[in-house]
Amino acid sequence: MASGIFRSPLVGAVNSGAMRLLDVPGLGALLRRNMVAVRYSGRRSGRTFQTPVNYRRDGDDLVIRVMTPDSKTWWRNFTEEGGPITLVGLDGADRTGHAVAHRDDRGRVTVRVRLGAG
Repeated sequence: MASGIFRSPLVGAVNSGAMRLLDVPGLGALLRRNMVAVRYSGRRSGRTFQTPVNYRRDGDDLVIRVMTPDSKTWWRNFTEEGGPITLVGLDGADRTGHAVAHRDDRGRVTVRVRLGAG
């Protein structure tokens, strides 16, 4: 975790709740149109993490816009050359890919996932 960033128990509870909603019959199918859980290994710790994110499709890629990126750390695992990522339950199956994070000149962060490249 980057210095100066506090991860509250509330964030963990909200993320856990969002991930459980993805499995609710009916509602889960609706949410999965734009939401998926990403699973990845921390660059430094090697630990496996999973978090829900919103995405949009761009051709064969998925694009994740990181809201309030300075208060989140997960996307930093995909800076520079990027790294492997798993999209849990995307289109009914776990899909692997290669994710690369980019911060633009306005501070906005997007993570582009190339499916099948992981």
